[in-house]
Amino acid sequence: MDTILGPLYYAVSWIIVQFHSLYSLVFDEDSGWAWGLSIVSLVVLIRICLIPLFVKQIKATRNMQALQPKMKAIQERYKSDKQRQSEEMMKLYKETGTNPLSSCLPILAQSPFFISLYQVLNHIAQGKTVGVIDQQLLASAREAHIFGAPLSVTFLSSAEKVESFGATLLDVRVVTVVMIVLMSLSQFYTQRQLMTKNVDLSVKTPFMQQQKMLMYVFPIIFAVLGINFPVGVLVYWLTTNVWTMGQQMFIIRRNPTPGSVAFKQRQERLRAKGKLKEDPAEVEAKKAVEAARANRQQPKRQTKAKRQVAGTTATTDSTEQKPSLEKKQGTDAGEAKDAKGGKPGQAGGGPKSGQRKSGPQRPKHPSKK
Repeated sequence: MDTILGPLYYAVSWIIVQFHSLYSLVFDEDSGWAWGLSIVSLVVLIRICLIPLFVKQIKATRNMQALQPKMKAIQERYKSDKQRQSEEMMKLYKETGTNPLSSCLPILAQSPFFISLYQVLNHIAQGKTVGVIDQQLLASAREAHIFGAPLSVTFLSSAEKVESFGATLLDVRVVTVVMIVLMSLSQFYTQRQLMTKNVDLSVKTPFMQQQKMLMYVFPIIFAVLGINFPVGVLVYWLTTNVWTMGQQMFIIRRNPTPGSVAFKQRQERLRAKGKLKEDPAEVEAKKAVEAARANRQQPKRQTKAKRQVAGTTATTDSTEQKPSLEKKQGTDAGEAKDAKGGKPGQAGGGPKSGQRKSGPQRPKHPSKK
């Protein structure tokens, strides 16, 4: 490992030493501020260099989200033929210009620097020179403390080792636990922000379930691994998590995924500023809906007393109209009886039951004369 990453040890240690020289003009050169800020500056420098890769990661993640329905259709269609399924997947990636590995590029590119920093701090903890850090700088780095915790110790370091750096085990445990918790929370919030604001919720895909699972898995991984990291590495990892969180917030606000919550919020902001060009037909439709809503008359709300008065008036009117209606019905029935000469419902003055009605008679048969 030292042979392969040896050049990076020199690069990382040289960058840290240069920043340490700069901050020593303000702080004591043996203080944790000078060495801690040097590590933070290393993170910032690396992340600035990785911005193009981060943009590619955002685009690749967005493209993968958009391709999930098509990928699922290919898997269902060729589920019995894995070779054909792989060929169709590669064809889909080629047609859309999507690279699945692009979403991992920032992490892969940052990993060598992370390992190099870990090894540099590990050499300092063991009292060994590394890269451009000589004996004088080594002694200065070993004396540096951040809130009472030496840069080169871990949560699992023994009490004897911690005391050799002029610190107490309690201070080391408190500082490392706080930093591990902050590191895990920042990772969780970053992933949650991506899931709740920058994902098209109208499309349900397995990719969303994977992202949701990673939202809980990554913080646990960081918490477990964090107890083995030196304090200086925890400073590095916490800084890079905070940077990622802020960078992602900026990207989501300025260039969100279409159909996501962040995209709708951005559209509303642009519409309020008059910078959003909308379809004229859509604008007219919205105006028509708003005009119809404004002209619609809502029924006036009445008090309980008014409703009771209205109900009493309606009951009185119906009671007064009921005798008149019954009298009118009785008069009509009498007139019908007089006109028909019988009971209502019978043909007035007509023949009795069994008799032929009046009118032209059919001539009798000759045999019945």
